[in-house]
Amino acid sequence: MKKLVHTAPNKETAILVALVNHSQSGQRVKEYLDELEFLATTLGVAVRKSFTQRLDKPDIRTFVGKGKLEEITAFVNAEKIDKVIFDDDLTPSQIRNLEKILNCQIYDRSLLILDIFLKRAQTARAKTQVELARYQYLLPRLTRMWTHLERQRGGTGTRGGAGEKEIETDRRIIRNQIIILRKKLDKIEKQQITQRKSRQNMVRVALVGYTNVGKSTLMKLLTNADVLAEDKLFATVDSTVRKMVINSMPFLISDTVGFIRKLPHHLIESFKSTLDEIREADVLLHVLDISHPYFEDQAEIVNKTLLEICGEEKPTILVYNKIDRINGQFQQRYELEPPVDIEQLKATFMNGQSDTVFISARNNTNIDELMEKLYEKVSKKHFTIYPNYLN
Repeated sequence: MKKLVHTAPNKETAILVALVNHSQSGQRVKEYLDELEFLATTLGVAVRKSFTQRLDKPDIRTFVGKGKLEEITAFVNAEKIDKVIFDDDLTPSQIRNLEKILNCQIYDRSLLILDIFLKRAQTARAKTQVELARYQYLLPRLTRMWTHLERQRGGTGTRGGAGEKEIETDRRIIRNQIIILRKKLDKIEKQQITQRKSRQNMVRVALVGYTNVGKSTLMKLLTNADVLAEDKLFATVDSTVRKMVINSMPFLISDTVGFIRKLPHHLIESFKSTLDEIREADVLLHVLDISHPYFEDQAEIVNKTLLEICGEEKPTILVYNKIDRINGQFQQRYELEPPVDIEQLKATFMNGQSDTVFISARNNTNIDELMEKLYEKVSKKHFTIYPNYLN
């Protein structure tokens, strides 16, 4: 994929880099790069071009081969590019080598996601969790040229002459910050545990799904809550918990952070307390963007992550969202007759599963059916907590 974009003055620019190999085809890599560009845009970076190379495995020194690196270097120098963003994680030595050659900031996918989380976190808990994950990620990746610590050190820009002594100073700063953040997070989590205990006798529902599938829009619709809903990746980082009532049945519903392909391990570890909203939920609403060309792959990524978090399957309602965005390509792929209606979608995707609903949260389409299914799930759990509720 190659794309040129006009950029606003003073806006940071970037190029994207990915490999095509036996595990990911050229078409799939194009989709990955589209997602990576969306991530970069979310961070406020303008993507100028994308580079791909067919390579069985990453070059141990520079990720890409010599010829492709020369091509990238020429473009970076000619266009004065600020960042080069790789779709896979880089080793510390690859980052060091690439920074020396390209003379600009090197990002891999994990660092990009961590920076987005840091930018979008609102609560003290989320900010602390992301900062901890980011420092844990950066510690082994400090380089002589660029250490990410300019604000802490009082400088700005790239420090081309930084030496080993300054790197050791930066490592010490990071280690101290990790200790401070862990203590701060422990204190916050003790407060959160107390809050969760006060809610333990209510049925709890959690909205889960891939990032940007419409969870926050649905949360806003269901609860009339002032929840941020944007067409951006990771619009929601902090969990939002609201009370809902259906047919006099009260319960709690939470909007959780969206999952994504190759979610950084440090981020999952740091966010385990936030993910307690999922682990401790009685019912899950798994929201999918049915209009996305790879929504089935996204669903698989979410299911694997949920299994890692929860260790078991939970009662789940599959919510196929954005049915208003289904296009002709989708119709051809699944051999559907236009105009596509909900009955056709049920016949194609339900596979005998009754806990499935097709909606458009944006257009308020078929929300009544979702509410009915949600009530069935919640009431079933509620009566196990309060068996005499109807008496």
